[in-house]
Amino acid sequence: MPTIATHERTAHRRRLSLRSSVAGPIIVSLVLPLMILAGCKKEAAPEIEVTVQAEKPEQGAISEQVTADAVLAPIAQAAMEPKITAPVKKFYVERGSKVKAGQLLASLENADLSAAALDNKGSYEAAQAAYVTTTKAQVPEDAQRAELDLAQAKANLDLNESIVKSRKQLFAEGAIPGRDLDTAQAALVQAQAAHQTALLHAESMKKVSREAALKAAQGQLTSAEGKLKGADAQVYYSEIRSPINGVVTDRPLFAGETAAAGAPLITVMDTSSLLAKAHVAQRVAQQMKLGDEAAVRVPGVDAAVKAYVSLISPALDPGSTTVEVWLKIDNRSGALKAGTPVKALITTQTIALAWKIPHTAVLTAQDGSTAVLVIGADGTAHRKAVKLGVSDGEDVQVLSGLAPSDRVITVGAFGLDDGTKVKAGPADSDSDDKPAAGKEGEK
Repeated sequence: MPTIATHERTAHRRRLSLRSSVAGPIIVSLVLPLMILAGCKKEAAPEIEVTVQAEKPEQGAISEQVTADAVLAPIAQAAMEPKITAPVKKFYVERGSKVKAGQLLASLENADLSAAALDNKGSYEAAQAAYVTTTKAQVPEDAQRAELDLAQAKANLDLNESIVKSRKQLFAEGAIPGRDLDTAQAALVQAQAAHQTALLHAESMKKVSREAALKAAQGQLTSAEGKLKGADAQVYYSEIRSPINGVVTDRPLFAGETAAAGAPLITVMDTSSLLAKAHVAQRVAQQMKLGDEAAVRVPGVDAAVKAYVSLISPALDPGSTTVEVWLKIDNRSGALKAGTPVKALITTQTIALAWKIPHTAVLTAQDGSTAVLVIGADGTAHRKAVKLGVSDGEDVQVLSGLAPSDRVITVGAFGLDDGTKVKAGPADSDSDDKPAAGKEGEK
């Protein structure tokens, strides 16, 4: 029979066997990842290399350009609005017709106006005749008659004075009765009164009546002339003429339709030159002057069109607190159209000798600081803070932060981490045809 010791040894073996069956898979599960990790460490992952384009800072002239939105406007424009309401009798131009200043463009019905003008012309001619009669006949005759009356009154006065004198002598001698002397003295008083009246009338004719008569005649003539001119003006208003040279851009009515007073009938624009009207900040406008070079980019036109600054507003726009600037463009070819939205490029200052890099190389942080990535000697990208100056839209001036020998990443820098392995592509400008640099960029 088995003993108690035998049973204990059998139970011990079973417990060891059970432990081995449980521990085996656990050890394998722990050792296997370690073996895989060890195997991976033997094969290092390949280092990533990014292909970029780079070039060295270039030395040369750079001009600062200000960009602004603008709209092309004609150099001159006239919207002819009739001053009278009348049907259109005839149009002499169509939309797109070239016209000259003073050219007849349309005529309105004016038969009634012409009749009124003829009536006023007759009244004016009658007033002219009355004026001539008054100034050359009536007034001189009245003045002459007054002078004759005064002369007659003076002669009668002298006669009566002599009669009274002689009769006084005769009465003193007792040759005539006193009644005769009294009669002579009464006649003298009447002669004196008549003379005084004639004298006052002659003086009034010289100082008052003659001048008043001339003014009255002149007033009637002026009034008639004014009525005639008013009637002629009404007839003139029925003829629509162009005040400028240009092209007809709008003609909303047809012959026979009624043109309303104050409503545009024909619009003429002078597009031989165009104005690009833009608004810029006051700080930018202070750097500009009349005649500065500029250009405009027109949709559909590949090359920028040359222009120059022709006007800088002396006052700020009250709504936007900006300054309106006009750029004048030669458009004798007629290629550009008024009303076209364009992009205005205005050159404000030029630096003859500056270190510059492409604008695509500049990285701008949220705080406004600027930096670039350069390729180091170890072939990795390194970030360098730079201070920038003027920009022409394509290149930007570097004031400090770069050496002339630095290779600046111009394409591919965005999103590239500092220390990334890079490789310069075919556009790398690491060649000897760049300007030699003996010192770092301007400080």
